[in-house]
Amino acid sequence: MNATVSPHWTYSLQLPHDPRAPGIARATLRAVLASYGLGELTPTAELLAGELLSNAHCHTAGPYALRLRSASPEGIRVSVWDSDPQIPSAFAEDRVAGNRPPDMAEDGRGLHLVRACADSWGAYPVGTGRAGKLLWAEVTPGSPWRQSGT
Repeated sequence: MNATVSPHWTYSLQLPHDPRAPGIARATLRAVLASYGLGELTPTAELLAGELLSNAHCHTAGPYALRLRSASPEGIRVSVWDSDPQIPSAFAEDRVAGNRPPDMAEDGRGLHLVRACADSWGAYPVGTGRAGKLLWAEVTPGSPWRQSGT
């Protein structure tokens, strides 16, 4: 049974720059999705959130925030804000497939994983000056790669 989410909802969780914060945020995501009967989306949404949260935690020194909101049809948008205004190259407007880390790189794969697993994704600066950025990814039920079991 698919849940129809109406009216639209949004949850925001402010997080300190603490190594426990991403885990707390993922637990919150699981609770929110379970509350709305969107358990089918949990594995993918948790993967997307984990990568976006990890990026914020590793590449900024300040607080960051997780935002979850309903998206249509019956999907969700997972967003992470942080105070660094620099959009990562993996999320830059130029979405050329060649924009990926070298095969032997020890990091840099997380945002490429988000791009591969999300139904849609993007980034934009927030405010002016050093107000930060927001990276987001959407997931909906019945996406082709989830139906195939990959």
